[in-house]
Amino acid sequence: MRLLRAHGWDVVAVARRADRLERLAADTGCEVFVADITSQDDVDALAAHLDTTGGVHALVNNAGGARGLGTVEESSIDDWRWMFEVNVIGTKRVTSALLPVLRKSWTPGTSVDILTVTSVAGYVTYEGGGGYNAAKFAERALVGVLRLELAGEPIRVIDVAPGMVHTEEFSLNRFGGDQAAADKVYENVQEPLSADDIAQAIVGALELPHNVSVEQLTVRPVAQVAQHKVHRGPLVPKGR
Repeated sequence: MRLLRAHGWDVVAVARRADRLERLAADTGCEVFVADITSQDDVDALAAHLDTTGGVHALVNNAGGARGLGTVEESSIDDWRWMFEVNVIGTKRVTSALLPVLRKSWTPGTSVDILTVTSVAGYVTYEGGGGYNAAKFAERALVGVLRLELAGEPIRVIDVAPGMVHTEEFSLNRFGGDQAAADKVYENVQEPLSADDIAQAIVGALELPHNVSVEQLTVRPVAQVAQHKVHRGPLVPKGR
């Protein structure tokens, strides 16, 4: 959101926590709207608000998260339910609500965009990732089907799939608040991605010419060459 504002976009930031939204608005001048994407009433109110205050030219579906690292056999059904509700149903709910607004906002010679932040976990499975893998595979399928269904319309459907990103909350939430376990994920990894790195990828995709569509963009740190292969230690050329 900060980078979009820096590039001159009018931004409506949407989240559950009003205090964080207020700080973001104070820092960037963006508009804010408090809503929980797991609530249909909240999302309907958001769509009505946007429809009457200038429309929407780009939707960025960025809500999501992971909970738990248990096996498929032993992991929590409640964790799986939460991951599907936020990553999959939330994306569907917001997309369905805002598609009519996006269509109304289109002008000739432009595109409107639906960009969803998925994950490399939606492309490659790994042990302990059953619930999150399943949710992100489903979210990726949603995005792919949506692109097919919108063929013939000037709507770009973009999938940005991050790899290892060091953010304040992702791993902490996954490990149930265990800070030491969360920190270990990134231990000795040279320059894991930051939220700012993903923001640059998002803005870059949105600002391409309207006839250019980035259907899927995988973004990893150089130290992570695959879902299961992360180099820990300095990155140096051989022989140096």
